[in-house]
Amino acid sequence: MQVKTFILFSLCCCSLLLQAQQRPNIVLVMTDDMGYSDLGCYGSEIPTPNIDALAGKGIRFNQFYNTSRCCPTRASLLTGLFQHQTGVGQMSEDPGSRKDGKDANDWGTPGYQGYLNKHCVTIAEVLKPAGYHTYMTGKWHLGFHEKEKWPLQRGFEKYYGILSGASSYLKPQGGRGLTYMNTQLSPPAAPFYTTDAFTDSAIGFINQQQDSNPFFLYLAFNAPHWPLQAKEEDIKLFKDKYMKGWDMVRSERYKKQLASGLIKNEWGFSERDTSARAWEKLSAEEKQRVAYRMAVYAAQVKCIDDNVGKLVNTLKQKGVYENTLIIFLSDNGACAEAYHELGSQADSLINNPNYSGAVSYGMGWANASNTPFRKWKNRPEEGGISTALIMHWPAGIKKQNSIVSSPAYLIDIMPTVLDVSKTTYPSLYHGGESIYPLTGFSLVPSFTGKALPKHPYMYWEHGGNAAIRKNNWKAIHSISKGTWELYDLSKDRSEINDIASQYPKIINELKEEWYKWAKENYVLPKRAGDHK
Repeated sequence: MQVKTFILFSLCCCSLLLQAQQRPNIVLVMTDDMGYSDLGCYGSEIPTPNIDALAGKGIRFNQFYNTSRCCPTRASLLTGLFQHQTGVGQMSEDPGSRKDGKDANDWGTPGYQGYLNKHCVTIAEVLKPAGYHTYMTGKWHLGFHEKEKWPLQRGFEKYYGILSGASSYLKPQGGRGLTYMNTQLSPPAAPFYTTDAFTDSAIGFINQQQDSNPFFLYLAFNAPHWPLQAKEEDIKLFKDKYMKGWDMVRSERYKKQLASGLIKNEWGFSERDTSARAWEKLSAEEKQRVAYRMAVYAAQVKCIDDNVGKLVNTLKQKGVYENTLIIFLSDNGACAEAYHELGSQADSLINNPNYSGAVSYGMGWANASNTPFRKWKNRPEEGGISTALIMHWPAGIKKQNSIVSSPAYLIDIMPTVLDVSKTTYPSLYHGGESIYPLTGFSLVPSFTGKALPKHPYMYWEHGGNAAIRKNNWKAIHSISKGTWELYDLSKDRSEINDIASQYPKIINELKEEWYKWAKENYVLPKRAGDHK
């Protein structure tokens, strides 16, 4: 009897060990405010050989979507839910956002609390009980004021990064400073750069692991989000490169996208946004200033790629590269904030280590970063919600160097992680709290070239701007216009020709469906006392 018990116990242990070895490590890498065309494999002139190599031996999605804004995307990405279901419908708590005991991002309704609620679970909270180590480095932006809202209290075993929505790359400090585990740190000594530090810490967490259990790493860069800060040696690589101007860069990127098969000619090429002047209309001094800003931005993107390469080399050295699923994406389209883009006062703040405010590269370059689409971060047009998505897993992806054209979005990442990790999504968590069910689907069929299921509808809302997609029909509501627009994305993904007046039945169906979704998923009402 004892022998049989021992044999059963041994078989059980062997089975668990085999499962642990077979289940892939999962590395989720997200950039911050990087445009659709800012990677080499998505059309850019910025050299990103390490990320391009992942795409070359993996798959690229050309119709993958985010929420159009930093923290709502993080909420949806980590939970598999719509951001409003998690309580982060608008923005997250940040340093200075709470006054007189009330946070500016808590609007008194379930969808707008400013932090992750207890009716959702993060990927880390699902994977940790299933035997995964769970590590995070980088930007959190999902709750700030109390420690119960921080990464370690939401399933992560180790954490190093910034809790806030933005910080200095060179000297994070104060409320926008660094946190290790549950301790906020003093400002780092120079030389320091967040992109390097976040990657080095991630590598440290992996190297410190003593057992052979799989790990989940969430590496959330704050780059290339403002402020414009990059290493001087990287900036020099792009000196004078952008004197050709944003119109030429857009044109060159578009041609490269067409040649690679990433986009279709019939999708169209949007005109330069009217918010940005034609390049030739700028003075020589203005051109010099904004070309330098784009050089700094390009240096930020280049540094991301360098660090992805460093992380991949670590995976290879550890012997776990083949069985690691790497997922790479951006949280929203390129950022057109920092509207005083030509001011000399703002120029003086570039690479100032004590500055963490909104000095960026302006609308013209943001428009170029989102080639071929129009608009940008915070907007529901394709330029605001479209992101590069690369998935790489040598042991699991058989249809390598391919482009997936099926539309998908953030709520599909959690089901994908559950699928590859053989993990079950809970219905109860946090001491018996009910967890909202998932409505996304796994992207794993695309690993072998199979078709993905279709979302009957796809939904977006942020800041009062809204969109809904059914097959190739996409309706957009802009608060600036106050009306609904309609586009056929099969012929016009750049959203050039509004055909709402030609198809009133379709636009009415989409509007009705959007409002139904909005009421069911805590999009509406927005504030306590609202009745619609």
